[in-house]
Amino acid sequence: MEQREATILFADLRGFSSIVATHPPEVVFGELNRCFVRLCEISAHHGGTVDKFIGDAIMVVFWADARRPGDEARRAVHCALDMQIAMHHDNRTRDDPARPRLYLGIGINSGRVISGVLGSHVYSARTVLGEHVNLAARIEAFCLRGQILLSETTCRHCEGFIDAGEPVEVSVKGHERAVAVRELHAIPSEGKRVPRQERRGSPRAPVRFPFTYQTLANDVVSKVRAGGTVIDIGYRGVNVELDHELQLLEEFKLELELPLTGYRVADLYGRVVSTHRADGAHRFGVEFTSMSRETGRNIRKLVHLLIQGTAGE
Repeated sequence: MEQREATILFADLRGFSSIVATHPPEVVFGELNRCFVRLCEISAHHGGTVDKFIGDAIMVVFWADARRPGDEARRAVHCALDMQIAMHHDNRTRDDPARPRLYLGIGINSGRVISGVLGSHVYSARTVLGEHVNLAARIEAFCLRGQILLSETTCRHCEGFIDAGEPVEVSVKGHERAVAVRELHAIPSEGKRVPRQERRGSPRAPVRFPFTYQTLANDVVSKVRAGGTVIDIGYRGVNVELDHELQLLEEFKLELELPLTGYRVADLYGRVVSTHRADGAHRFGVEFTSMSRETGRNIRKLVHLLIQGTAGE
């Protein structure tokens, strides 16, 4: 067992549960294996060590070298960007329309970790653990699809190397104080930018109908329900109006009746991606993070009806 400085990268597939539920096992396994093979190749190219697969996630370790301070963080960030570029390219160039699109969320943190072999003669594996490993995993959990979030420590190691957003504070399990994270935008010296996936890929239709929601904390849905109003809707998100504030990146479960379709949504999750005040009310941009195929179909149907002006037909 030893303690070493390292940068930890967690990459997790977004919405994979719905793919498992809607595709044959051989398709699910084949796509997951194809994805992991590509991510392992990219990790090796940047000098990363794949620590483990965790369901539909991968953990990669980049070890520090005292002769090149911060190099491990820069390699990890470059690796993450290349992962997102590869996923984006694969989604755009699929030769089989039946293949599902895959999207990653990637979280990165740097710090001192414990490295060693766990287990016995029955089963053993070398791994790393510690608070900085846990924080990397927590940061990844806040990612939207196609997004890369970095801890402040990792950003300091990459100063002058990356273009990142302003710090956003998030509440992390195990930390009394909020943790600041930054979104990676680009590595200018490499001429590479993150091909973000939450840009609107559909029209927005103005609406006004009520909904209820329950916030999430550590993947647990609160028992407390609150209400709000949807003021516009697209295929992948909504703008909503609430009586009180939610935090950026906060996730919640939505329940609502879709007008014109007669469909009740009870399996929709979203995350706050923007916030502002208007006419004395709190307004939030929300990106959907998980929904069933049937819910997605009915949302598209509603948007189509609204943008074509067929509400009265």
